[in-house]
Amino acid sequence: MAASIESLLQEISGVADPTEELQSLKLALLSIPVSALRDSVSGQRFNVIFSLLDSNQREQVELCVDILERILKALSPASLAQNYRAELQGGLTHPNETALIQCIGEEKMSVAKQAIQSLSKLSHSKPGLDKLFQSDLLKVMKDVMATSDIVRYRIYELVVEISSVSPISLGYCANSSFISQLIGELTGDDVLIRATAIEMVTTLAHSQHGRQYLAQQGIMDKISNMIRGADTDPFSSLYLPGKSVKAFFGNLAIMDSPQQVCETYPAFQNKVFEMALDPDPAMIGVALDTLGLLGSTVEGKQVLQKTGEKFKAVLLRMSQLASSGATELRVRSLDAISQLLTLQPEQQTEDLLALTESWFRLLSNQPMDMIQNISTQPFPELHCGAMRIFTAIGTQPWGQRLMISTPSFMEFVLDRSAGQTKEAKDAKFELVGSLVSSSTAAEILGSQHYIRLKTYLREGPYYVSAVASVSTEGAD
Repeated sequence: MAASIESLLQEISGVADPTEELQSLKLALLSIPVSALRDSVSGQRFNVIFSLLDSNQREQVELCVDILERILKALSPASLAQNYRAELQGGLTHPNETALIQCIGEEKMSVAKQAIQSLSKLSHSKPGLDKLFQSDLLKVMKDVMATSDIVRYRIYELVVEISSVSPISLGYCANSSFISQLIGELTGDDVLIRATAIEMVTTLAHSQHGRQYLAQQGIMDKISNMIRGADTDPFSSLYLPGKSVKAFFGNLAIMDSPQQVCETYPAFQNKVFEMALDPDPAMIGVALDTLGLLGSTVEGKQVLQKTGEKFKAVLLRMSQLASSGATELRVRSLDAISQLLTLQPEQQTEDLLALTESWFRLLSNQPMDMIQNISTQPFPELHCGAMRIFTAIGTQPWGQRLMISTPSFMEFVLDRSAGQTKEAKDAKFELVGSLVSSSTAAEILGSQHYIRLKTYLREGPYYVSAVASVSTEGAD
């Protein structure tokens, strides 16, 4: 069979109109199972097929696409990259968009991704949008979409990318019914498909015009209702934590208004608190990430503070997890706490400084000792997480006062022997930098400490003193 394929390729190269020979080659390739096809096509050169794509003859191009589709399934990615890199790139930018759309259905994800990227570029012009959504290409997209669940979501991915470009491109996608079909997936029976749909909708919500469209369509309310009904849905844990709560409402709150989102969709905030107190580590982890995301903004901090005792209970749980939870949850707790406590210099009003100080003191009877103890444990990720909390409070006057009043703390900061990994040295250097850059540090910490901090900063994160070097060599 390899010989017949080789002879057909030679015949195709030698005729002016290769339609008949292409048809014969297509049939020959289809007659061989894909599992056995690799041996038959390995070593053959199909450059002539790629070159025949450059034609205005529709039938010829479609035959070439069918042949190449079969070959792509048989050859390994390494072989394709080695022998046909330039040809593949040319094929992905081919003016025949039908061929490009069909590539979205390719088994190899890398080919499909390239096709999606190439087609999404059409959305940057009205002629491109007209070509894709107001011609026979729309039917081609819908036919390809019906291939499988995986391919359907690749088309959704393309549609969401196009929709995110502008309100005009979103309008084309909405009028083609793709968006309404995606929204319908949110309430389907397959929970995994539902989870993927929520992820797609979340991506659409990244643009302002996308969020406006989703609000008009009632999608925010729909997902809020999904959160409220989660207690009665035994499969909600498969799609709810990461997809609905953090990825959707958490990001939405950051992009728009935390207060507006939490007031409009109280189920979101209540669910986050509930998850933070849940025994399920998966629930807790998402809640921690979401609280950190929400509390990273001033408005988010104020929204959390308004909940009073509810948030205090959550903060105490975060403190417990940071001190004695599983390592992953400890790290995520420390990161969330550092985000909650961070205030940029221009945000440091009297009220907000009082808020962050009150939160820090809620962590423990001796919060400085608690965080410092965590930083000395033999886990680099815990050390760095603790240092980020010190960095967060190090820019704030109350934090500096706690540092100078805590015995030996400034020596701990200036001690280069603590934390020997690159990440630990970088975290310490960031803390020193936050102190030096603060306008109140010199007065609160004292000139002697401040000068030593500036020297540390000037020497850089990886500085080793001559005395330390000599001591190390002597030990050898």
